[in-house]
Amino acid sequence: MNPANQIYQQASLLPEDQRLSLAHKLLADVEPEWTEEVSNAWDIEIRNRIARYDNGETCSSPASEVFKKLDIHLRK
Repeated sequence: MNPANQIYQQASLLPEDQRLSLAHKLLADVEPEWTEEVSNAWDIEIRNRIARYDNGETCSSPASEVFKKLDIHLRK
């Protein structure tokens, strides 16, 4: 058995809150560092998206619908 599977088997025995904390730490560990340039670009993008929504140029979808579509897509 490879080390990742061994670690997974051990981690799956942890309580849910500890598994979630571990998952968060693992994901955060591989995320690239955010530079000020990236942060500024996201600020502009967020403001543009809000403006488009406020102007009726786009609409929103319920989170449950978004996650359902994402789940279907990821299972392909």
